[in-house]
Amino acid sequence: MNAQVLTILGATGTIGVNTLDVVARHPGRFSIFALTGATQTEKLFQQCLQFRPRYAVMTEQAAADELHQKLTAAKCGTEVLAGRQALVDVATAPEVTTLMAAIVGAAGLPATLAAAKAGKRILLANKETLVVSGQLFMDAIHESGAALLPIDSEHSAIYQSLPMGFNGDLDKAGVNTIWLTASGGPFRTWSLEQMAGVTPEQAVAHPNWVMGRKISVDSASMMNKGLEVIEARWLFNAQADQIRVLVHPQSIIHSMVEYRDGSVMAQLGTPDMRTPIAYALGFPERIEAGVSPLNLLGSSLQFEQPDFKRFPCLQLAFDALRTGGYAPAVLNAANEVAVDAFLDGKCGFGDIPGAIRHALERLPDASPLTLEDLLDADHRARTLAREFLLSREVA
Repeated sequence: MNAQVLTILGATGTIGVNTLDVVARHPGRFSIFALTGATQTEKLFQQCLQFRPRYAVMTEQAAADELHQKLTAAKCGTEVLAGRQALVDVATAPEVTTLMAAIVGAAGLPATLAAAKAGKRILLANKETLVVSGQLFMDAIHESGAALLPIDSEHSAIYQSLPMGFNGDLDKAGVNTIWLTASGGPFRTWSLEQMAGVTPEQAVAHPNWVMGRKISVDSASMMNKGLEVIEARWLFNAQADQIRVLVHPQSIIHSMVEYRDGSVMAQLGTPDMRTPIAYALGFPERIEAGVSPLNLLGSSLQFEQPDFKRFPCLQLAFDALRTGGYAPAVLNAANEVAVDAFLDGKCGFGDIPGAIRHALERLPDASPLTLEDLLDADHRARTLAREFLLSREVA
């Protein structure tokens, strides 16, 4: 078997680190073409020393210069590039067979879309690619013949619970409902009054998963699940009414598919992102991931309906999916701005859905034609969200 040649967008984040952990367990099966990062120069430097990629990319020139100096001093031959275009270049290079798309936020969208158009095997951990540009991205996948494998534990679970060779026709596959499970995050049992005063430190303390700060806040607000609902619509060609959310605090059942005959197929496992990463890297073969076996002895599995009043971000996501057009892109952009402000201590946790609602109500309902249209809507939504948060600050 020829080695898969990997570019990892977002190598210094949680998904990137776990991907490299799995890669390191399979010498000779994978080779690293490029690793990319944003600001964590020291971490990317250490990764370059271990995996010797041909290229390393930092999105900021100053960080790229610092990394270049470190690698030169260490006599490491990895070439350092900088900027957004460099992300596109290392994602679409002819040598690359597989792209791990793990940059958090809309910043990873252009490179991931370019890789889809280039027919690469894409391991998709970047939610925003499908949330912002679902139709454009899936059109590119189908036109180029690119392979697409989801990395989110929930979407990986659905993928594994669907028939092998599923072609996007849920009705033909006999599927009634896709069930996305949600942990409920750290505030699952908190009242609205309690949540009004939460701190960033409380919001990022997820009870089950080790994730980055932004995704942890999204989990706490249940926006993470809302974004996954929109992703599921595109990944599995599902309508909004075919996707339901079920709170499952133990995070053992990662998602389920309910069939017409009454069968429910589920994927279970220890909450560890290396499982879906290894599944995608090795597909269709199952490979070692370094994950502890699941022990169900003495376990109790609990299920609850999501509370849309206490977690309005989830309702906003369903609403944006049903509206279509620019709405999911606007939802995502406004959420990114609000979460950044919350993490910086510039707004309250309850201001996050307010900023999103403000942007959604003020941007016109239309259907985007190009990536540029979507990025323009993204920019305008960010401006509206900042205006809302500034007004709250002044008030």
